[in-house]
Amino acid sequence: MTSPVDKIYKTDEEWKKLLTPEQYEVTRKHATEKPFVCELNKQKSDGIYKCVCCGTDLFMTSAKFESGTGWPSFWEPVSEHNVGYKIDKSNFMERVEVRCSRCDAHLGHVFDDGPPPTNKRYCINSVAMKFVAGSSFRKEKDVKTEKATFGAGCFWGVEDIFRSVKGVVSVTAGYLGGTMKNPTYSDVSSGRTGHAEVVEIIYDPSQVSYEELLNVFWENHDPTQFNRPGPDVGNQYRSAIFFHNKQQEQLAKASKEKLEKSGEYKKRIVTEITPASTFYRAEEYHQRYLEKHGMSGCHLK
Repeated sequence: MTSPVDKIYKTDEEWKKLLTPEQYEVTRKHATEKPFVCELNKQKSDGIYKCVCCGTDLFMTSAKFESGTGWPSFWEPVSEHNVGYKIDKSNFMERVEVRCSRCDAHLGHVFDDGPPPTNKRYCINSVAMKFVAGSSFRKEKDVKTEKATFGAGCFWGVEDIFRSVKGVVSVTAGYLGGTMKNPTYSDVSSGRTGHAEVVEIIYDPSQVSYEELLNVFWENHDPTQFNRPGPDVGNQYRSAIFFHNKQQEQLAKASKEKLEKSGEYKKRIVTEITPASTFYRAEEYHQRYLEKHGMSGCHLK
């Protein structure tokens, strides 16, 4: 699935009628089931684990592994669009809660101690899922995708905007365009590395075109502000399009020229259009930051 899921909303009374008491306590009241007692933890047949509340596809057997924790564990969801995240500070600790994106059901938590290639461990309550054996699902990795990279101010807000675009498979916050290898957020924030805060977008061109992504880019920041297309100031926040091939270069330059001639802006557009160099993924706490903290975008013009 390469598109955001549609939300569904129900009252507590409606959920109580649909779910067993244990399912309700875990998914709607954020309880945790006991470890080592669930049948799904032993399940090894090919199939898909779906949300017990709304039926949304969550995880595939191919991404399941034995973590020794007593709960079903996975190294990736079927789609970034199908799960959501929120900082959980309960029980005197800070964790990242995993939720169903469609119905907001509590599923479990995700940790950074899983196996390659993601190094993630999605520790999920089995009672929050139902298993459908042999169910077919077109994995995102089977979809022919392309890459786009933009800088438009603070990457927290830019990531949030592009993640909601239909046809976008994934959005990753990171750094690009500088001279230092493996820069940290502190390095980039110093303004001395030359990197820009950017988002790397993987998208399905059969659902969304590069031209449409360019439109989203232009519409959500002020490209006339030098090193401050939003409220943040610094060369790491510069307006930039980093192209990955000749066609992207031509489309980016044409869209900039068209916008300049439209008369929408009285000032000169300062957006740089340059070849994409090495992309460095930002620290994990920057990924889906606004979603995790329940915040709204801070970059809109």
